[in-house]
Amino acid sequence: MMLTFVRGDVLRLFAGDMTPGEMDGVKATQAVYLGAAAVMLVPIVMVVLSLVVPYPAIRWVSIVASALFVLFNLAGLPYVGWYDNFLIAVSFVFNGAIIWYAWTWVSATA
Repeated sequence: MMLTFVRGDVLRLFAGDMTPGEMDGVKATQAVYLGAAAVMLVPIVMVVLSLVVPYPAIRWVSIVASALFVLFNLAGLPYVGWYDNFLIAVSFVFNGAIIWYAWTWVSATA
């Protein structure tokens, strides 16, 4: 997930679809950068949580986190570049798979 977002950011810079230091034509602040860093950190944290949080709590954490990412990405549609829309579609597929697997998850101890 995080790699699709990073790839989109890199392609946006190379394609000239964004100006460094701006987001949607508005000068980005340190708070905006902190928020972006926090969003990018979520997939990394989810990997760690999947190892340490027991079932059934991790099931719901995975569903909620993936659903929030879907909503976050829907809010930004449509993007300028075809590549960006493609990468967002890929993230929808991955988030959908995560939600489906978490929803149908059966405990190994059951």
